[in-house]
Amino acid sequence: MPAGLVFDWHTHADHQLAWAASGVLTVRTSSSTWALPPTRALWIPAGLRHETLSARTTTMRTLYIRPDLCPISWPDFTPVAASPLLAELIGYLENPDLDPARRQHAETMLVDLLQPVAMTTIEVRMPAEERARAVADALAADPADGRTLAEWGREVGASARTLARAFVAETGLPFGRWRALLRLQAAIADLAAGEPVGNVARHVGYESASAFVAAFRRETGMTPAMYFSQRTSQLAA
Repeated sequence: MPAGLVFDWHTHADHQLAWAASGVLTVRTSSSTWALPPTRALWIPAGLRHETLSARTTTMRTLYIRPDLCPISWPDFTPVAASPLLAELIGYLENPDLDPARRQHAETMLVDLLQPVAMTTIEVRMPAEERARAVADALAADPADGRTLAEWGREVGASARTLARAFVAETGLPFGRWRALLRLQAAIADLAAGEPVGNVARHVGYESASAFVAAFRRETGMTPAMYFSQRTSQLAA
C-alpha cells in the first residue's frame, strides 16, 4: 500500500485478520481508530463497517475466515499479538492451492494463536456532537495545535464547558487525555518509519522528547523503542 492509499468504508461477509508486515496499518471504525505496527494484527468481525488506510508505505497481509467455519465469535474489533508464528501462518494460508487437509490443520493452529492482547494499540474515539467533532477533526489534521478548549469554543461556537462535557460523554475521556492519545496515535506512523523521537515529539506537539516518551509509556506501558522492537526481539529469540 503506497502512502495515502485508502480502502474506503466497507464491510466483509467473512471475518478478516488484518496485519502490516511493514509500516503501519490504520483501521478506522465509526467510533475508533486503530494504528497497527507489525507487532499487532486486528481481528475484524464479519459485517462491521471499517476503513483501511496507510499514512506511509505499508505491506498489508490479510486473511478472510468464513464465520460458519470459525469458532471465534468476538463481537467487536480485537487486537492480537502478531507473533512470528502467526506471521508465517498468514503467509501459508494465503496460498489458494493449499491442500484442504493442510489448510484445516493450519486454521486450527491459527485459532489457537489468536489471543486478545492488552490495549497497547492506541485507540482514539471520535465524538459525534457536531462542534466537538469539528474540534476533533481539526486536531486530527494538526495534532500539534495547542489551543485550549476556550479558544476552540470561540472557533466552533460553543463554550469550553459544553465542549468538555461532549468529549467526556462521547469519548469517555477528558479533553486533555483525549488529545494526548490522539497525538501518540499520530506519532506511530513516523516512529515506525524510523523518524528520530525528538522530531516526532515536536511534530505532534510535545516540547521535548522526554515528555513525549513519558506520555507514550504511560499509555502503552513501554517506550517507543520497545513498542517497535518487540517483534524484532521475538524473531531473534
